[in-house]
Amino acid sequence: MIESATTTGSVMVMFFMVMIVSRLLVFEDIPALAQDFIFSLSDNPIVILLMINVVLVLIGMLMDDVSGVLLASPLMLPMVKDLGIDPIQFAAIIGVNLGMGNITPPTAPLLYLGARVGQTSVHSMLKPTLIMILFAWIPTLILTTYIPAISLALPDFMLGG
Repeated sequence: MIESATTTGSVMVMFFMVMIVSRLLVFEDIPALAQDFIFSLSDNPIVILLMINVVLVLIGMLMDDVSGVLLASPLMLPMVKDLGIDPIQFAAIIGVNLGMGNITPPTAPLLYLGARVGQTSVHSMLKPTLIMILFAWIPTLILTTYIPAISLALPDFMLGG
């Protein structure tokens, strides 16, 4: 019970700190600065989405999904709205990116957790994981990012859009 309370407390503190950082970044108008910087590099939506994907994978490599969503969403949502990306599609892009980041070495928090739960070494899981990233995650990411109908099909069906 003490171990569970300690783990829960540390996760709650982490979420609290991410929320503080996220709000601080929004109050300081960092999303507008980031948008100006990104649009100064390129005005091509394909290139901008590629840059967003790289940033989101890096965020996924460094923190868990919930913290990544809480940090990335308020920063990047204004930018993707200006690109004409549907917010639901952007949510799908975030989910795929952060999921891939969580199993991507060198940090790979879910890979280490899976090795611990499966009582195996990370080294033995590395080759199958990299194959899965190459042949499953990256194509899924490309399809989700650049073909809106794929990421919007289920929400449109369920919500009658």
